[in-house]
Amino acid sequence: MSKYAVVKILEQVLGTGTKKSKDNVAFHCPFCNHHKKKLEVNIVSQYWNCWVCNTKGRKIPVLLRKLNTQRELISRMVKLLDDVEFKPKKTTTGTDVVRLPPEFKPLWVLDKKSPEYRNAVYYLKTRNIGIHDIMRYRIGYCTEGRYSGKIIIPSYDANGSLNYFQSRAYYKDDQMTYINPPCSKDVVGFELFINWNLPVVLVEGAMDAIAIKRNAIPLFGKTISNTLKLRIVENGVKELYICLDEDAKREALKVAKYFLSNGIKVRFVWLTESDPSALGFEKMIGILNDTELLTEENLLEQQILCEL
Repeated sequence: MSKYAVVKILEQVLGTGTKKSKDNVAFHCPFCNHHKKKLEVNIVSQYWNCWVCNTKGRKIPVLLRKLNTQRELISRMVKLLDDVEFKPKKTTTGTDVVRLPPEFKPLWVLDKKSPEYRNAVYYLKTRNIGIHDIMRYRIGYCTEGRYSGKIIIPSYDANGSLNYFQSRAYYKDDQMTYINPPCSKDVVGFELFINWNLPVVLVEGAMDAIAIKRNAIPLFGKTISNTLKLRIVENGVKELYICLDEDAKREALKVAKYFLSNGIKVRFVWLTESDPSALGFEKMIGILNDTELLTEENLLEQQILCEL
């Protein structure tokens, strides 16, 4: 972390700072406007506090967000702070280029004569996915090659470029239910459809996100990617729903602590029986609406229970 660069960004927002002891820098407080520099920011621990009005926090990005700082500056600050949560993982898959399988066939192109087409569409219907979803998410299937007998659900980034795809067998006796593409999962699933100004829902699979319909991001697994963590913080997301199975609880609690420390409201939705795609849109919306906010006390209690 470059301490100098961190201070320079803070000075762009708060004005010229005065160096104090133990990595503290003092600024004029924008919350109480005291004539002396009473807002101190520790650029190592990130703790900040005004000694007059007692406005305080534990993360510098939270301070910047409270002051309606430009997202670009917040993003730069997050990268400078070099949080271990944001260190990119090395890709071992061999390629960063994402392409749909060459055998990919679009399901929105009707092919009634093909039994494979009918079976693929029927399977999607059992998962509460209809023609409008097929067209919106550009869902297809493969009848040959590595992904033969698989539904293919593409994911596109904010610029409309393919960043991942998830496959799912549409025959019950298929021993390979999922086959991951040869690329990194360090992406934001369905980013093209996400409005960061609204509450965001995190789910495990692409079909789960499609079932929820509204601002849902698939993790393509049980862990939240570093890129997704960064995007949530830098886009100033105010409220986050984490909707995962019980077996992902330990990891989810750790991530929730991180988001809470960045001033983001978090709601946990634990699914003990069925996943969102099996429950369907109406039931899932009802569950989400009934979910209470997570507090630091609740979080600690859940962490203790996880260790028992």
